[in-house]
Order: sequence, then structure tokens, then C-alpha cells
Amino acid sequence: QVQLVESGGGLVQAGGSLRLSCAASGRTFSNYAMGWFRQAPGKEREFVAGISWSGGTTYYADSVKGRFTISRDNVKNFVYLQMTSLKPEDTAVYYCAAREFGVSTLGRFYDYWGQGTQVTVSS
Repeated sequence: QVQLVESGGGLVQAGGSLRLSCAASGRTFSNYAMGWFRQAPGKEREFVAGISWSGGTTYYADSVKGRFTISRDNVKNFVYLQMTSLKPEDTAVYYCAAREFGVSTLGRFYDYWGQGTQVTVSS
């Protein structure tokens, strides 16, 4: 089992920045690829960013490329999502997720999920 707990969400004005954190515990964190997903009210959950177990490979949705950065610390067992130039359309609940193999953009392939953290971007 892997337990994931997100933090760092909040209310920010458009153009601002936030850094989300996801603390992992349980099984060996470095065995898992990690992903960030988000879900806005009335919308499907969507992939935001992913990172390989080593941190050497990262993936981003086109909508966030150049604005968001995913990173991980395999010593502290954290994964981060640095979000800059935030837009109102980034408003959503953000979830981190873990899967034992490589990064996938499909949420159904992830084995473990956090409870989510709300990000609200005002215009």
C-alpha cells in the first residue's frame, strides 16, 4: 500500500503561483511513477503531469506545458507540482497518484490516489 497526502492548494489570483506537495508513505516510493491529475466541477478528471520513478522523465498536458513543473524527492518521499502563470481554467481539485510501472496519462492505470487539494484561481 502507498498512502498519498496532498497539500499546498488555495486561492490565488490569475498570474500567480502555487506549489503543490504530495507526501508518500508505505511502500518504496522510488518504485513508483507519479502523476498529478485534476478535476474541475462538471468535468472529467484529466492528466496534468507525470514523472518517472527516477525523476529523469517528465510529461505534461499541453494545457500546462511551460507553466507547470513536476519534480520529486525520493529521499523525502515527496512529489511536487510547481504551478506558475495560473489561469482561472486551472481551478480544480488536484490529485497525486502512484503507479508501479511507467507514467501513464490515464488515471485508471494508477493504483493509489490522494484525497485531493483544491486550487482556485480568481480572475
